[in-house]
Amino acid sequence: MEEPPLREEEEEEEEDEAGPEGALGKSPLQLTAEDVYDISYVMGRELMALGSDPRVTQLQFKIVRVLEMLETLVNEGNLTVEELRLERDNLRKEVEGLRREGSAAGPEELRDVLQERNKLKSQLLVVQEELQCYKSGLIPPREGPGGRREKEAFVPRGSSANSNKEEKTIIRKLFSFRSGKQT
Repeated sequence: MEEPPLREEEEEEEEDEAGPEGALGKSPLQLTAEDVYDISYVMGRELMALGSDPRVTQLQFKIVRVLEMLETLVNEGNLTVEELRLERDNLRKEVEGLRREGSAAGPEELRDVLQERNKLKSQLLVVQEELQCYKSGLIPPREGPGGRREKEAFVPRGSSANSNKEEKTIIRKLFSFRSGKQT
């Protein structure tokens, strides 16, 4: 039978059962300030067992200094990890916001583009029909900007080469009239 998962309190108790020596078995990247204090306790206890030899006392000061440096490094590392977690969380929120904006704006932009394309397509069809009517002579040429009829606008039926040249002239005038340019 499997045992139920441990609660946090029970996990902490197991760490305490391993005692301060458990900190020496941890990876340097997993050390906390408490682990440094546990290591300091273990080292102090070992040094006390060696006696009061002056060399032991000098070694003790050096070990204390090394442990202080280790504590500083562990604290800075933990701060850096915390800063990175906060930055990661902020970036996740930002990405989620951008995704929401992108998914919300995407269909609207696409809809606008399609509507404009359909509008331009219908305008093109109207212009093409009008052009066909001008070519066939069903619609008389419009009056120019000055209020008079343009002489070259009417297409008489004649030879195909002459007719082709006159069609180009009419087309040029039609497009120049539509775009506001005068030839």
